[in-house]
Amino acid sequence: MDHTFRGRQWGVLLVLCGAIFLEGIDVAMLNVALPSIRSDLDLSTGELQWVMSAYVLGYGGFMLLGGRAADLFGRRQMFTGWLTVFLLFSGLGGLASEGWMLITARFVTGVAAAFMTPAGLSIITTGFPEGPQRDRALLVYSGTAAGGFSIGLVVGGLLASVDWRWVFFAPVVLSALILVAALVLVPKSARPRRAAGERIDLAGGMTITAAIVLLVLGVERAAHAAPGWTAATIGAGLVLLAAFVAVERRAAVPLVKLSVLRSGPLLRTNLAALLFAGGFFGFQFLLVLYLQELRGWSTLETSLAMVVIGIDAVLSPTLVPKLVARFGNARLIFGGLLLAALSYGTFLPLGADWTYLAMLPGLVLLGLAFALVYGPLTIVATEGVAEEDQGLAGGLLYTAFQFGAALGLSAVTAVSAAVPGSALDGHRAGLLVPFAAALLAAAVSTAGLRSRSGRVVSAGEPAAAQQQPSEV
Repeated sequence: MDHTFRGRQWGVLLVLCGAIFLEGIDVAMLNVALPSIRSDLDLSTGELQWVMSAYVLGYGGFMLLGGRAADLFGRRQMFTGWLTVFLLFSGLGGLASEGWMLITARFVTGVAAAFMTPAGLSIITTGFPEGPQRDRALLVYSGTAAGGFSIGLVVGGLLASVDWRWVFFAPVVLSALILVAALVLVPKSARPRRAAGERIDLAGGMTITAAIVLLVLGVERAAHAAPGWTAATIGAGLVLLAAFVAVERRAAVPLVKLSVLRSGPLLRTNLAALLFAGGFFGFQFLLVLYLQELRGWSTLETSLAMVVIGIDAVLSPTLVPKLVARFGNARLIFGGLLLAALSYGTFLPLGADWTYLAMLPGLVLLGLAFALVYGPLTIVATEGVAEEDQGLAGGLLYTAFQFGAALGLSAVTAVSAAVPGSALDGHRAGLLVPFAAALLAAAVSTAGLRSRSGRVVSAGEPAAAQQQPSEV
């Protein structure tokens, strides 16, 4: 099968890679700029946490609805429309003079990303034929996402040292360039035809969005709120989730086809993604605290120390496609998760005066693990899914990533705070969370190694066999 892209395909892929790069760099730059924002706007600790939480709520809460909207209203329309919203509210965040203004801007920016990101992913999965060509496109796409986060750490540190507002203004310029390129290069997609009198499933959309917002809010704030408040919030989210299932069973045209959610491989893939993201973001959070609060490293020094994790940006489009062709997605995911556990394990005996050379092997291992896991998970999560459900599949995957990140951050914070003794003791205990999450994700992924569909298919086998989805 032809692995190469035609000129128009390269143009579309570059536009979509630019958008996912934008999303990654936006989050990373804000992370390193928080101390400067707090000082300038005189924010309390609670307000500062809400600057991050607002984006997480908007992104995680509306992702599933955003993914389905791409299927229902047209992928290009959703992508360009919400990219415009992202552009506008990123700029408004840079103009904020009060904490509530910035928090509001971040929430709307997160909502925009929730609609924009699955639309972009579904443009790839519907625009490139399933097989080696789509796999290569998705690996380039995932590598760009990792590169955006890594580069954002460094760029954010540089911009924040000048003025934190440039952390918001810089994405405006990049968004504008991507928007112009998208209008020129991304082909228009016709809206799906709906029968006369057919209505959009508003009840389903409202219940699932409210359910996910409450679940993400409860998990994300668990380390900072009373246990009763957390239990009530998560309980309300679960009730709404049950209500959503009941609504979808009765809907003539459901927002989310429950048959998609009954796929065992799809559920295992998303569970592995949730656990992997939880471990990855929880580990990064603890490492930043260790370097800046215990070691006294500057924001820029911390950013430069962590940038090595971004080797995924180089490996995903170059080495990983060859490994996928040779070993299959399931084996790469399993091996990458074991590498992630090994990486976190090297940090378990964390010392008060570790040199960077002592940390470097673990960071390199984590970069390799990210390259082996993130792209192949994206492939498996959308493989074998009907074209009209590709937006939903992308929304499910990114919801799992976002919910996993919130869960991981809350878990490491809670464990670290619960351990008596020094801050270093707390960090060591907190590192057990990503270590355990990676091992559990590897255990979940072993089903793909045992399944017939998870094997490597040779080029000489029938085409039908090659279309089998790679199970996780």
